[in-house]
Amino acid sequence: MSSDLVWYVSYGSNMNAARLGCYLRGGCPPGARFSYPGARDHTPPRANAAVMLPGQLYFAGVSTVWGGGMGFYDPDAEGPTPGRGYLISVEQFADIARQEMHHRPVADSPLEAAVRSGVPDGRYTVGPGRYQTLVRVGQRDGVAMLTFTAPGHLGDADLNQPTPSYLRMLVEGLSQAHGWSQQRCQRYFARCGADALVA
Repeated sequence: MSSDLVWYVSYGSNMNAARLGCYLRGGCPPGARFSYPGARDHTPPRANAAVMLPGQLYFAGVSTVWGGGMGFYDPDAEGPTPGRGYLISVEQFADIARQEMHHRPVADSPLEAAVRSGVPDGRYTVGPGRYQTLVRVGQRDGVAMLTFTAPGHLGDADLNQPTPSYLRMLVEGLSQAHGWSQQRCQRYFARCGADALVA
């Protein structure tokens, strides 16, 4: 397997393939308030896979894209967390991460260098903001599996309810990746502290 590839593991709205496409090709996801410039390389993922991670999804802060709480991942909290892995290039992962951090993709960033190294220490923090901490969550077929989240933990977070439009995006992603029904998704969100109904 090429050392230029990485598994990007999403536990939030990017489980939805169309939503991820906005980070690769550019565009505005349905129900969102923000349009993305897209990655330098628009190539679709080479593969995708349903995965289960240790740790827990939680909702906190206020999203400028969806309103309401954003989904974050605490690898040290009680799990499991369903996710979806996408086999993409290191460059694409760095570009997706920078867009989550509200930065435009650029070449040869320190973040890209950290991704290229496979985040060997298990965690790499770019800054104090949301989604600015890369976490190595394992490997698949000899390729590193990475995600990004907040630098803190569930117990320290300012919890906040997500919007129904955001949860709908997660439901579609969980259905695509894991085949979950809306009712199963609703039970899962409730375990993660979300009271909003997915209409």
